[in-house]
Amino acid sequence: MAEERTDAPGGRVTLHMVAAEAGVSVSTVSKVLNGRTDISADTKERVEEVADALGYRRRPARRRGSVVDLVLNELDSLWSIEIVRGVDEVLHEAGASMVLSAVHGRSADTREWIEQLAARRSSGAILVVSDLTRQQRRRLAAMDVPFVLLDPVGQADALVPTVGATNWAGAVAATEHLIGLGHTRIAHLAGPRQLLCSRARADGYRATMEQAELPVPEGFVRHGDFNDASGRRETARLLDALEAAGEAPPTAIFAASDLQALGAYEELRSRGHRIPEDVGIVGFDDLPVARWTHPPLTTVRQPLFDMAAMAAHTLLRIIDGEHVENLRVELATRLVVRSSTAPPA
Repeated sequence: MAEERTDAPGGRVTLHMVAAEAGVSVSTVSKVLNGRTDISADTKERVEEVADALGYRRRPARRRGSVVDLVLNELDSLWSIEIVRGVDEVLHEAGASMVLSAVHGRSADTREWIEQLAARRSSGAILVVSDLTRQQRRRLAAMDVPFVLLDPVGQADALVPTVGATNWAGAVAATEHLIGLGHTRIAHLAGPRQLLCSRARADGYRATMEQAELPVPEGFVRHGDFNDASGRRETARLLDALEAAGEAPPTAIFAASDLQALGAYEELRSRGHRIPEDVGIVGFDDLPVARWTHPPLTTVRQPLFDMAAMAAHTLLRIIDGEHVENLRVELATRLVVRSSTAPPA
């Protein structure tokens, strides 16, 4: 691995700084600096030039044998797979091992995982869970186990490292895209109310609608669970309510996840609605399935792999005793326009 040192003002140069300057992902920088061969010659040269210019210096390989826990709420989604891939690549290159756990949203499973972590003397943990309590955080601190929160649920303690994405800005981009196409009746399939990311996406949607002086009718924001079943269920409830009131369906839907968007696909098609001719749809995540569905899904790309890689790099730095200057990292989202959106008929 590489040590991030510089004599320039501002202290250490980070992988994220090199990636931003070179116009590539954090994982690409990691591959170049660790001598991977699956990178193009042009990209390799550009990253190395930027690293040299910023004063990034390599160091001896990180000690091997560290065990890191990766704890997720669920393992049965494409979203989770991207997180696992990002963490695994960084740990593998560092010579560290990963222990994977799922708590399924149950506090009992979370307590059991903490006890298991203590028994195996893990070096640290990356947590992607929705119910880690203040008491459990204190327990981890008492055990002297460093941890990083990935895609944090709420406002974390000021001293807890977190890695997330620009959820509000992504929602603004998605909603602006639909408004720019001419849509005025735009519904939102939101995530769970208690999650910080879903609240940020809903707030971005509402703020953009308000800025455009467009109404958000009652019932146009439907909360689900980020999965396809809830996307279909809440789309059905929305359409049923509008039909009962004698109102037309929305001309567009912004879903807070790709899976919710695909659930909306199913429900709309079952009722004879065409996508995007009758209803345009935007998702959030840009999972691999988004480009292969029919029509390919317009979505907000959340850099899940890079977020996971950044969380792993941050944790390994803490394990090695390095000082981490920036405890709050948000990686940029961006709109990926495909064929599920078009001007309203």
